[in-house]
Parts: sequence; structure tokens; C-alpha cells
Amino acid sequence: MPLDFTKHFVAVPTEFKLRNNTGCSWKVTVKLMNGRVTLDQGWATYAAVHQIKIGYMVTFKLLTPNTLKVIIFDDDGIEVVNKCGKHDEAFAAKE
Repeated sequence: MPLDFTKHFVAVPTEFKLRNNTGCSWKVTVKLMNGRVTLDQGWATYAAVHQIKIGYMVTFKLLTPNTLKVIIFDDDGIEVVNKCGKHDEAFAAKE
């Protein structure tokens, strides 16, 4: 995300909890790289498990200072709904 976007944060957190449209949460670390805030550890697994493909649109809404709601749309513009499951619970955020 561009650094200008970070002006909406009181402070840029070291990790975000990503909450999807079914209430599942994942933790990802945050890293400053090339003048941008990037989602780092945990993002690749999140993207793989949620089958985010090239051409999909991913939106992020700030819910709390360290929680982002993530909505994924496929290449037809249809919202993707992922159920919570037993997949890779090592990366899942504990409630």
C-alpha cells in the first residue's frame, strides 16, 4: 500500500489481522519496502489458501488500527466466499 494510505493509521502496526467475509481471521506481518507498506509473512499462505489469482481484485477496509477486512472478487467481479476450515491453522489468528 502506498505510504500516503498510512496517514489513516495512528501508527503503522507490525502485523495486521485480516478478517474475511465469513469471519475467519489470519495474521500477517507488515514490512516497509521500497517506500511502501507491504504485507509480508502470512500473506503468501493467505493468498494461496484463498485461491487469489491474477485478475482478481482484493479490497481492504480498516476496521481497527490493526484489523483489515478483506473482500476478494474474481475476474468476473463476483465476490469470493471462503469458508473457515482446518487449513494451515498455524497461520490462522486465534480469537
